[in-house]
Amino acid sequence: MPILGLDIGNKRIGIAISDKTGLIAQGLMTLERLNIEHDLSIIEDIIKSKDIDLIVIGLPLNMNGTLSKEANKILEFKKVLSSKTNLKIITYDERLSSKEAEDLLIRANISRKKRKPQIDKIAAQIILQKYLDSLHARGSSGI
Repeated sequence: MPILGLDIGNKRIGIAISDKTGLIAQGLMTLERLNIEHDLSIIEDIIKSKDIDLIVIGLPLNMNGTLSKEANKILEFKKVLSSKTNLKIITYDERLSSKEAEDLLIRANISRKKRKPQIDKIAAQIILQKYLDSLHARGSSGI
């Protein structure tokens, strides 16, 4: 079963999905946030259409590993999403994933104008790929 990866920001949500084997993550889309109902509706549609049974959400920790102000917002979103979907949801350290995504797009010579809408989707892909890699390093399927 594919795994869904989310990079949740105040303005956008980056969405990525794994292949069915759980080895490779790919960016799916960037969702422009309107309100919680809209955001959840789009995510629920993806969950149903892609037959998702696990979600990995990037958790923005401070550099010292403590919860950031944004992390508390993410944990609230996780709670609401969990109650709507009844799926297992894992948080995964996302420190510097957006910076890593931007650096990747810069190296690929993507213009600043074209980078902005891609960063969140790529960050979600990076978060999900790191999670998948950590599972395989431990020899676990994660599901």
